Amino acid sequence: MTHPVTLPLWLFVLILLFAAVTFASHFLFPSVRWFFRRRMERAVARLNTRLQRPIQPFKMLRRYDLIQRLCYDPDVTQAIVDYARDTGVREDVAFEKARRYAREIVPSFSAFAYFGWGVRAARLLSNALYRVRLGHHDPRELAGVDPDATVIFIMNHRSNMDYVLVTHLAADRTTLSYAVGEWAQVWPLSRLIRSLGAYFIRRNSRDGLYRMVLRRYVQMAAAAGVTQAIFPEGGLSLDGALRQPKLGLISYILEDLDMEARDVVFVPVALNYDRVLEDNVLIAKLSSGADRFGASITHILTAVFKQLWLRLTGRFHRFGYAAVSFGKPLSLRENSGIARDPEALSHTLMDRVAEIVPVLPVPLVAHVLMQGPASKVVLAERFEAALGTLAPSHVHLPRNDPAYALDFGLRALMQRGAVIDQTGTYVIPHETRTIVTFYANSIAHLFPPKG
Repeated sequence: MTHPVTLPLWLFVLILLFAAVTFASHFLFPSVRWFFRRRMERAVARLNTRLQRPIQPFKMLRRYDLIQRLCYDPDVTQAIVDYARDTGVREDVAFEKARRYAREIVPSFSAFAYFGWGVRAARLLSNALYRVRLGHHDPRELAGVDPDATVIFIMNHRSNMDYVLVTHLAADRTTLSYAVGEWAQVWPLSRLIRSLGAYFIRRNSRDGLYRMVLRRYVQMAAAAGVTQAIFPEGGLSLDGALRQPKLGLISYILEDLDMEARDVVFVPVALNYDRVLEDNVLIAKLSSGADRFGASITHILTAVFKQLWLRLTGRFHRFGYAAVSFGKPLSLRENSGIARDPEALSHTLMDRVAEIVPVLPVPLVAHVLMQGPASKVVLAERFEAALGTLAPSHVHLPRNDPAYALDFGLRALMQRGAVIDQTGTYVIPHETRTIVTFYANSIAHLFPPKG
């Protein structure tokens, strides 16, 4: 037992390596994780004193624990059994499929990532690309929401910049958990988005097992008071106009509603832009009827590097104005009549979003240009007439000057070749009519119907 043993050097090194890994995994790493988790909990506690709506403990759960909790939920377990029976697969195979769905959906929220660089990056990017303006909002309405209520922001979907803008403007109030589509499930983007608290959804999935896993995650988050942001339209607007709402996520929330335990408050949020970054891609998808967007990662990187080059050479100009408006919150506890009707609730919420869509120079100039070719004088008359029909609180006029706003919007469209000056008459060429219509559609619902 005490005789020396001779070993090859490589085997001795390998044994030491395994011993070091075992020591680290069983003794060192748990202590280090506990140390950093305690520091994080103290940091979150300090952060919650500054937020209007604190970070809920549900968001701070370890991702592994949340996935386990979701997979062993009674409703998900029953869905696994049903799926196995209907498809003829073993239940353990069906369980693993549900686990894959849970891993795909569940975020891995990091308060450090969200406030350490997420909000800063959102603020930097928003202000680098746009002149950001806060439209209609009443701070007293948002501050008056029950602190224990689950708040859900209901938003129109104009651009992928929507996530960035609202994160930036809501950063001093709360953290948002977005429902993000398949477009973001690309490494490493997916890891970054998960760390900011977003959860992924397959918008058109017909898999009953997947829908149950998604349903239970959304219901758990809502029951735990997690502030969420939902796009009821189910995707980006291809023609610029508001789309009819889909019932998916809202119906999930209403199915598991317990208003005695916790109120659910919906906050309408409306966004608009002088320039939607993806406008040509959206219009091309609408005209082609393709299932997927035509923008590849190569096109996206090319566009990014082009803008960086313009900035480095001092030729970059921001894409006009971007504005966000917050509407009057709708409490389900106070409006129990529609709390059990997902369709009525969805349309009510989208109507409230439609009422507060910000009116910016380019959409308003596009609207008056759609009435036909006109001189600058006639355009100014149409512009003033259009302003007279709109609620002043929803209109953003640069420098509070209608003449400057008209010039600003007209110049932006002419720089893109969407409008041309034919000896003093401003005309929309046939080939660019779709782009002008795209921007006019964003506010068309705010004007009385023709005829």
